[in-house]
This record gives sequence, C-alpha cells and structure tokens, in this order.
Amino acid sequence: MPATPTFIAQHGEVHITVHAFGSGPRIVMMPSLGRPASDFFDIAQRLASAGYRVLCPQPRGLGGSKGPLHSITLHDFAKDIAAVIEHDGGEPTVVAGHAFGNFVARTMAADHPQLVRAVVLLAATHTWPLAPELRDSINKCHQMDLPEEERLKHLQHVFFAPGNDARVWLDGWDDEVMHAERDATEATPKAEWWTAGKAPVLDVLSLKDPLSPPDSIYNYRDQWGADRVTIAKIDNAAHALLPEQPAAVAEAIIAYMKKLGA
Repeated sequence: MPATPTFIAQHGEVHITVHAFGSGPRIVMMPSLGRPASDFFDIAQRLASAGYRVLCPQPRGLGGSKGPLHSITLHDFAKDIAAVIEHDGGEPTVVAGHAFGNFVARTMAADHPQLVRAVVLLAATHTWPLAPELRDSINKCHQMDLPEEERLKHLQHVFFAPGNDARVWLDGWDDEVMHAERDATEATPKAEWWTAGKAPVLDVLSLKDPLSPPDSIYNYRDQWGADRVTIAKIDNAAHALLPEQPAAVAEAIIAYMKKLGA
C-alpha cells in the first residue's frame, strides 16, 4: 500500500510514530501482542473513506516508536496513547484495541477518561487467565526458529478460523515487544484496567475465537451492564479477526460510531 502520512507524538523520553488516515471524528487503534500498527491499515482506510480520522500508533519498539520496554506497566502504554490523542487535538476519542491492544484501550479509559469517548474491543479475551494450550500456541506463533509449518499450525489453532489463510500472519511479529507487553500486563493489577473505567464499550466478538468460547461471549455485557456494552458478532473469524474479516470489522465500528452520534 502507498505510504501513509505520519507524525511523532512525544512524552518524556518516549517517541511514538503514528500513521494517520482521513479526517473527521477520531478513532485510535492499538494492535495485538507483538504486532505492528499495519495490522489495522486495511480497516483504517475503510473507516477513513466513511468519514473518520483514524490514527494507528506503532507500539514502543516497532516502526520507529521508542521508549523503555522494561519495568513498565499497562499505564505506561496508556500514556503513549494519551500523548497521541493530545498531540492530535485532545478531543474525546474512540480507542480501539485488538487482542492485547484492548488491554491498553481499557487502561486508557480508566486512566484518561477525559480523552476517551468510547472503547472498542476487537477479539477481546473473555476468559482470563488463558488455558495453557492457548498460551503455548501464542508463544510459538512468533518463534521464528521453528519450522514454518509448525508455526502455521499454532497460528491456525488460535488466530484463524477454519478455511482462513494463516500465512498472512507468518511475518510481522516482534519477540522483544511481545514479551515487554506481556510483562507489562502481568505487572498491572487487573482491577486497575479490566473494566475500562466507566466508558461505553463496543465488544466486537469473533465467533470462532478460542479465547472467547461460546459460553463466555456475554461476559462483559453481563458484568458491566447492557447500558454500557454493545455487542457485535462476526462469524468466520478467530482471534486474528482483522485480516480475516476487515470489511465486517469496519462496518461494526461505523455502525457504532453512528450510534454515538459521530
């Protein structure tokens, strides 16, 4: 795809590279564990075409973004996103996170409620902690020294619904960033971020996601209230979701933005 406009958001020693699409009400999108901002580019272009401004920050350690990767918490990643929003104008913003990225989005809503209009959870994990066999597959997806076919098996197990091409995610992983993000999650008390503060929430469910089995898909709505949580269900997708069903994801977000009056 052609190069996208970028800018740098800075706070202290942290520099975050941000890819920007379109104009209009703002949506900021945060990628999955160890994954780059480019995972969102297809969806970002669709949202921009619908009249929204979409910002895709590169996580620390990826795509020119720089900042400490050790002795940090989810609160530090949330500060990065707060800096992005403030650099871009500071108005309340919809923050969307995919998989691990939704942890950052929820922390943003808890720590910086004045900057958050709503939270979009994309393939959020509805049960925690993860089953050991799922954690094992996630770990092996990015182990580049493993045979490609073994990595594909683990990608298919967790991230891709039957019939969807897991090869599109063989590349793009960063081991150091992945471990930094996981360590930050483990260093942050769950009570400080799990409920996304009091922000409105769109819970975009992948119906083939092993991290959100069928008996768990209403967990957030039941726990946080139907007045806060809107549910959108997307079939033929697992935990990867974004490369599997980009049009359906964009449509769900656009419908929610319209519900918010944006």
